[in-house]
Amino acid sequence: MRGVGGADIETAIALFKAGNPAGAAQSCRDVLRHDRRNVTALFLLALTQMQERNFEEAEHQFAKATKLDPKAAEIWANRGNNQIALGRPERALEFLGRALALEPNFPEVLYNQAKLLADAGRLDAALAAYDKCIALVPHFTDALNNRGVVLALLGRKEEALASYQSCLAIAPNAADTLDNRGTLLAALGRREEALASYDASLAIAPDAVDTLINRANLLASLRRTEEALAGYDRAMSVAPDRPDLLDRRGNFLAALGRDVEALASFDVCVSIAPNFAAAWLSAVKLLLARRRFEEARNVIGRLLAVAPDANFAQGCLAFAKLSLCDWDGLPEVVSTLRDQVRQAKAVTLPFHALLTLDSPHEQLQCAKARAALEFPRGSVANIAPGRYDHGRIRLAYLSADFRDHPVSRLLAGLIERHDRSRFETIAISFGPDDDSEMRTRIKGAFERFIDVDAFGDFEAARLLRTLEVDIAVDLMGFTEGCRPGILAPHPAPLQVGFLGYAGTTGTDFIDYIIADRIVVPEQQRAFYSERVVHVPDCCQPGEPRRVAARTPGRSEAGLPEHGFVFCCFNQAVKMTPEVFDVWMRLLSRIDDSVLWLSAANATVSANLRREAGRRGVDPERLVFAPRVPANEDHLARQRLADLFLDTTPYNAHTSASDALWAGLPVVTCLGQAFAGRVAASMLHAIGMSELVTTSLEAYEALAFKLATEPALLGTIKAKLAAHRDTHALFDAGRFCRGIEAAFATMHERHRRGAPPEGFAIAAHDVAQDHDPP
Repeated sequence: MRGVGGADIETAIALFKAGNPAGAAQSCRDVLRHDRRNVTALFLLALTQMQERNFEEAEHQFAKATKLDPKAAEIWANRGNNQIALGRPERALEFLGRALALEPNFPEVLYNQAKLLADAGRLDAALAAYDKCIALVPHFTDALNNRGVVLALLGRKEEALASYQSCLAIAPNAADTLDNRGTLLAALGRREEALASYDASLAIAPDAVDTLINRANLLASLRRTEEALAGYDRAMSVAPDRPDLLDRRGNFLAALGRDVEALASFDVCVSIAPNFAAAWLSAVKLLLARRRFEEARNVIGRLLAVAPDANFAQGCLAFAKLSLCDWDGLPEVVSTLRDQVRQAKAVTLPFHALLTLDSPHEQLQCAKARAALEFPRGSVANIAPGRYDHGRIRLAYLSADFRDHPVSRLLAGLIERHDRSRFETIAISFGPDDDSEMRTRIKGAFERFIDVDAFGDFEAARLLRTLEVDIAVDLMGFTEGCRPGILAPHPAPLQVGFLGYAGTTGTDFIDYIIADRIVVPEQQRAFYSERVVHVPDCCQPGEPRRVAARTPGRSEAGLPEHGFVFCCFNQAVKMTPEVFDVWMRLLSRIDDSVLWLSAANATVSANLRREAGRRGVDPERLVFAPRVPANEDHLARQRLADLFLDTTPYNAHTSASDALWAGLPVVTCLGQAFAGRVAASMLHAIGMSELVTTSLEAYEALAFKLATEPALLGTIKAKLAAHRDTHALFDAGRFCRGIEAAFATMHERHRRGAPPEGFAIAAHDVAQDHDPP
């Protein structure tokens, strides 16, 4: 057909092929002035508009063309592509589907459809589309590469690797595929092969910043420190303004203890990208870990200003305020936090939740949210251990706290008492050597002590597999220095949470948690991702401990010579305004009484004294006990106190055990969740359940009664002294028999092929001859 001025559709096609979309468009419009129903002209005009990035106009022309010729598969296909350019994926899928209904063997359309389905998370459908595409065009390298990505996301890692290999057999210089293969090999634990794949990719595309970052991340996971840092710096030379790189480099520097450089990296990041919440949060985590709470609180304020819903920010704010005893506005912060938890948001780190949310259900939600972010399903290769046939059950205890730390002080006696004829004990240590007496003791208690601090998580996991560990015992949970990534590949047949973390991890790779009937009642089992094992008595081990022979004088300890001494040697972060209200009412009601607390930083002391004044109590009635070098001296000075007042929702744990051994009664308020029920468990185990209350009103009443009735308090102290050597709490042999029975039961179930399941060890199973202190 010939139009005005000699223009015809052949001319338009020739101009389009010659790379002249404007000329082609004009020719099409000339044709359409005389023939509005010319489908070819409408289609070609739409294509020219796509080239000119006039996507809305292109859609207008495509719509006309498909209305006139609804059976033209090519037009529907290109209309779908135009919708992709417009950012309308669902509409694009609709149009691509129309094209495939007309022409099922259309590889380019199948490829585009598969990409859209993958982006929408419809992975099975995406895989089916890629499979059809590759069946039609076996050498379609982009489809082979993307198919590998989808298979990896589905957790079908070996098939994904085969897809990448097929792509590379056709296109050995496909840099993106080499990068993807490297990431997959790293996830499979084949770290050296992964590194070689990244190197091959970079040989082709040396400035590919994503590959540079992936390679540096891998080196960091391998603990090849200097090479990893050089890798991050190389990536920075290519992309100096990339926020995620600055954040990752900062976190790596923080892990090396190079705080100044780490914070500088975070500062540069947020100056470039003020709304990049991850860098703000990284700075907050570093400051909190270094106990720089005031700085952390200020940074959190800036973070919330730019990203009110940033992951974990609200929980970090609550933690910082609690750590400073800065309670102004705290109820509102906790209320907001609780609201966001109910909306299933990742609003608080699990450990912070133990201090702010006295609800096992909410704590489980918080733990699951972190676990989902850190270990998304299919992201970790399972090492898949078998069933071993050892003469003894091989136990590996994992911790960063094999040093002068409360966990080691509680654990040492248990490890020393393990029945070596039945159990082999291994320490997997990834924390500092403080060259302390406790480090020496705990190291000597284990049959083997292995330092894996220089290992990456997967290498440490692979070591557990090589050692054929029967039961891996995690002593960390989500406490500072934890490395849950070591157990994420499930390198041991059975994996158990114990002692160091009073809550659930929310993961699917910790099979059991050691508890007792008080810290985790039967009706709360559902709030733990682990199967709950009840040991008799108390789930916190105890043993006799040294107490210095000399008791300091009151004045030497900073206490008045006369008057009743309430004390609480818990960390400041466990104190809440509600409990402090009770304490101040007790001081107001009891003349000459004082409250003796562990010394913290100057800000905490000032804040607590200010809060006392606000409640009408002389701030000088708060006395702060400085840290003493030896725990035996701290135990000795507790003889000067009359009554230990516990905190809630997070109780005294080791502090309560210390107080009870020193002969100091502990009054506690039973909380709802594990962390708030430990002191009650200990009091029951030592036969002092009368010191357990179930409300703050009852807690206050009991403390007042004991403080004002000397005879009653004397009776309580005498009973405590008598029970110390006769009851279960400090009977380390009894505790050892109980937990060994638990380990043996788990192991026997596994040998029978039975899945993990909660159970209880009966008291009569451990009631052998008393193991005297």
